[in-house]
Formats: sequence, C-alpha cells, structure tokens
Amino acid sequence: MYRVVNRRRVRELRKMRFWRRRMNDLSKPRLCIFRSARHIQVQLIDDKAQKVLASATSFESSIRTTGLRGKDMAKKVGATIAERAKKIGLTEVVFDRNGFCYHGRVQVLADSARESGLKF
Repeated sequence: MYRVVNRRRVRELRKMRFWRRRMNDLSKPRLCIFRSARHIQVQLIDDKAQKVLASATSFESSIRTTGLRGKDMAKKVGATIAERAKKIGLTEVVFDRNGFCYHGRVQVLADSARESGLKF
C-alpha cells in the first residue's frame, strides 16, 4: 500500500514542533515568515502583547518597483525587516519559518536579515 503524503499536514506538524519550544520562552519577539509561490512576507510579532511590531513584504512599492524576483526579492525583504527592527530598537528575535523548509528563499531571507544586524 502507498501512503498519501499531505503536504499541508506535514507543514502543520513542523509548525507545532516550533510552538512546543516557543511556549516556554516568550521573552523575544518572533520573526515570522510566509512564502507563497510568488511573494514573501515577514512580520515581527510580540506574542506577549499580541501585536505586530514591524512588517515587510514583497508587495511594497519600494521592492516591487525594483523588478526583483525569487531569491533577490527575498534578500531585499530580509534587509528591509532588519532595518525596521533596528529602528524600533530590536536586535534579537526568534526565527519562525512557519513550517517551511529552510532552503531557497527562506534561507536567503534569514541570511540577509542576519547580515543586516538581526541575531537569531
């Protein structure tokens, strides 16, 4: 018998693995990403206060007008969120890849945010 792999379910299980560790320590804000087939979005979230502190997305006109796609676009979004985090006084965050595998655009965004000064 073949086993049917439900990709959404596998992603949900990866998300739950992250949350089991996260619920023990809510001291740092969370850098949460969402990646679709075409765009990428990032938010800095304070889970204690349940507020979004900053966000960056590939929908923004400053990124959209550059004509970047894929990994180049993710690099620009990562640098933008790091700049906005510095502006509000954040240097350390917890990286929440939201169940996505750590490669491709997710990895490039994380590396770009690290290069721009965020620690995670």
